[in-house]
Amino acid sequence: MKLKELTSYLDSAVPLSFQESYDNAGLQVGSPEKKISSAMVTLDVTEEVLREAISANCEVIISHHPLIFQGLKRLAGKTETERILVKAIKEDIAIYSAHTNLDVVAKGVSRKMAEKMGLKKIKVLTPLKGKLIKLVTFIPESHLDKVRDSVFAAGAGFIGNYDNCGFTGQGTGSFRGNETTNPYVGEKGKIHFEKEVRFETILFTHLRDKVVKALLEAHPYEEVAYDLYPLENTNAGIGFGCTGELPKPLEEHGFLKLLSNVFDAKGIRCSSPAGRKISTVALCGGSGGALLQDAMAAGMDAYVTADIKYHTFFDTAGKILLADIGHYESEKFATEILYDLIIKKFPTFAVRFSEINTNPINYL
Repeated sequence: MKLKELTSYLDSAVPLSFQESYDNAGLQVGSPEKKISSAMVTLDVTEEVLREAISANCEVIISHHPLIFQGLKRLAGKTETERILVKAIKEDIAIYSAHTNLDVVAKGVSRKMAEKMGLKKIKVLTPLKGKLIKLVTFIPESHLDKVRDSVFAAGAGFIGNYDNCGFTGQGTGSFRGNETTNPYVGEKGKIHFEKEVRFETILFTHLRDKVVKALLEAHPYEEVAYDLYPLENTNAGIGFGCTGELPKPLEEHGFLKLLSNVFDAKGIRCSSPAGRKISTVALCGGSGGALLQDAMAAGMDAYVTADIKYHTFFDTAGKILLADIGHYESEKFATEILYDLIIKKFPTFAVRFSEINTNPINYL
């Protein structure tokens, strides 16, 4: 298949519009028209990983962390990123990344952490805002089902675990076409009144063009009246971090031991034990210090993340057990998410895991 088939699917399954403003997810290197037969998934793209991909005849590398994260002014081979880019282009290896957008999707990085720990009643910790649109349109009664079904098929109408969500109300529409028009009903130059249905539903921002296209193609009118409204609603199914409950409470030492075993974390930094039992847990893969207050506000017994600053530990005294398990350790299972997504859509496509441990941090 062509590279664009794979990247288009990933762009929709892990929407690029979900990424943070500072991020650079998506296709980093490669021609969308390139033919591919195998891919390698990895947390980071390093020179060693690139050599591994070349040796394994993988035409595309799919990573969690973007190779190109900051602006580049030259490709002189002075930095590892520059060297990787030069060699990837020379060897015709494509590179694609799914970063913060993979963090916030329904089955993202933090949820994978929770599942690995065996947590129950998993929910999003900090739901995403500003990613929903309301569509309102007016349809002649005879075409309601056709238009509604087309809009839903394009991806609109999802609210949490429900689909085909919409609302209709009856009314009368009026219009008059000039001499250049070819109206579906009525006569040009004469005002016409038509029994219509007001139909409204919601959709994610990244589906806007697809849904509008489906609307216009299914609607019988020459000129389709529709409105798009940005919404401030949160979606409980997507967002950063997650919360869950342990199958049974653990003493703090036992909980930390669980983290060490599940994530192979050899250098956990944690706040001072308070002698409490841990039942409820919040997690965030990667640098999750910004979500600490949300975890405490949610009444969690423990918060598991990475890259916590020194002074942040003071903020948790007697309030919550804060555990920094390491950036690599908290996100390494992201490769499993990417692998499963690809295999589900393209079951005969060859996908393999990188065997390189890309963690730049060593523990003595």
